[in-house]
Amino acid sequence: MKNKLMRAALLASLTVNAALAQQAKPPSAADSDPVKLGWMVGSPPPPEKVVQMATGGTVRFPLTRWSYSNIRQLVPTTNVSRGGGSVSVLPRAERADIDGISFKVAGTGETMTWAQSLEANYTDGIVVLHKGRVVYERYLGVLKPQGQHIAMSVTKSFFGTIGAMLVADGTLNENALASTHVPELKATGFGDATLRQLLDMTTGIKYSENYADPKAEIWAHVRSGNVIPRPPGYDGPKSFYEFLQTVQKEGEHGQAFAYKTVNTDALGWVIRRATGKSVGENLQERIWSKLGAEQDAYFMVDTVGNEFAGGGLNASLRDMARFGEMMRLDGHYNGQQIVPKSVVADIRQGGDKGRFAKAGYTTIAGWSYRNMWWVSHNEHGAYAARGVHGQVIYIDPKAEMVIARFASHPVAGNAAIDPTSLPAYAALAEHLMK
Repeated sequence: MKNKLMRAALLASLTVNAALAQQAKPPSAADSDPVKLGWMVGSPPPPEKVVQMATGGTVRFPLTRWSYSNIRQLVPTTNVSRGGGSVSVLPRAERADIDGISFKVAGTGETMTWAQSLEANYTDGIVVLHKGRVVYERYLGVLKPQGQHIAMSVTKSFFGTIGAMLVADGTLNENALASTHVPELKATGFGDATLRQLLDMTTGIKYSENYADPKAEIWAHVRSGNVIPRPPGYDGPKSFYEFLQTVQKEGEHGQAFAYKTVNTDALGWVIRRATGKSVGENLQERIWSKLGAEQDAYFMVDTVGNEFAGGGLNASLRDMARFGEMMRLDGHYNGQQIVPKSVVADIRQGGDKGRFAKAGYTTIAGWSYRNMWWVSHNEHGAYAARGVHGQVIYIDPKAEMVIARFASHPVAGNAAIDPTSLPAYAALAEHLMK
């Protein structure tokens, strides 16, 4: 009976995004508020209010409205220390006029306010910096200022940046093959892929990122890392690195952009081999301990301790904003040059727009991808770290604005959230520039 329940829970976990994507109106943020629903409240909580990994707590909506702010209670993790230095100050100059800013929802022409967009996007927390000062900060659901939230694929931009830093200092050669550093990848689809192709996600590998398809390779990938529950009798890959060795080639590398999380885990393996340190240690030493972060971060890890470089970082909202502000300031922050200015400039100029266009994104047409950052090429030169279910660090250099947001939208793909997010960011930027 227990195994049948686990199978049912797993099936629900893998199909929930597809079902919700087809609903005209999924449960609202108010109706799915984890505080209102009472998830994990009590000593102990009632059985029907318990969130567990085994029953899909990491992927089943609305359980995710609680779990995204409490990943450490569900899966194994490893720490990323903030270091022993002082916390860098974020001056405050909060404004009361931001909630009333209005904008047109992309594709519909509907008018929406900034405050309404937070509800529409299932926002768990959001911080806005203008010229380095906190002008807006809100927490919803169960996320608190002294708490971490999963960053999902925003994680990729940290390691794209670190990968680019290692290229800049000569540790890595962007034209070298990934298998040069990781011979275990030689017989896989990554065998003849260069590090530049990993960084810009132009590899030709057989891998689907379609979260609405329970058979997509992304599900086998995260199952290998124990990010989602494994069914009884599971005999597939039992770690992220084992899964990487099963990936096969499909098409030619370097021809088109194709967003595939597995590229970042391959890059993470290369970084680990080239530096002799885990991806978490690299993040801690090269970035996190230098930001003046106020909290430790942490990583989801698989059963043998490999960090999930493609989406397993958990951090506080203000510290994500600090990282964004560092990038806005050309890599200089907290009294030091953390990321080389040349690396930031390379990211900001973007990648090949022609290759990016082949991916067919409608909500971000005209954008590109460089070093695992999304680059808008708009008149403000905005670029972003983006993650499923609404995670983002959005940097607008012209407006001197940084937005860090955590969310738990029921639909994974950003196409569901872009129409009420990107116009809101643009309207806020214009408002702050007045």
